[in-house]
Amino acid sequence: MSTFEKREQGQEAKFAHDSELAFKVTARRNKLLGLWAAELMGMAGADADAYAKQTVMADFDEPGDEDVFRKVKADLTAANVEMSDHDLRRKMDGLVQVARDQIESDAARG
Repeated sequence: MSTFEKREQGQEAKFAHDSELAFKVTARRNKLLGLWAAELMGMAGADADAYAKQTVMADFDEPGDEDVFRKVKADLTAANVEMSDHDLRRKMDGLVQVARDQIESDAARG
């Protein structure tokens, strides 16, 4: 195998790893967002877990974060929880780092 082929394989492996990590971080962020929103709406236990799963699944509707944002915003509004678009987006952004930290911690533990 040539040096070029080894480099190409390395780049392909890095791309696959980075893509998988991004997917896991987004899914974890959505779960954390769902649990947070569920708490604001007065849910706990199995109901909160079910809502978090629905939030994760909402991300498969379309590319990007808008599908998750719309779902959570609509659900909060329906539950009479006041939340500005800005505050919800800021919460989503903040949970990205929390999710990344959790996944890296999980990976370090093995």
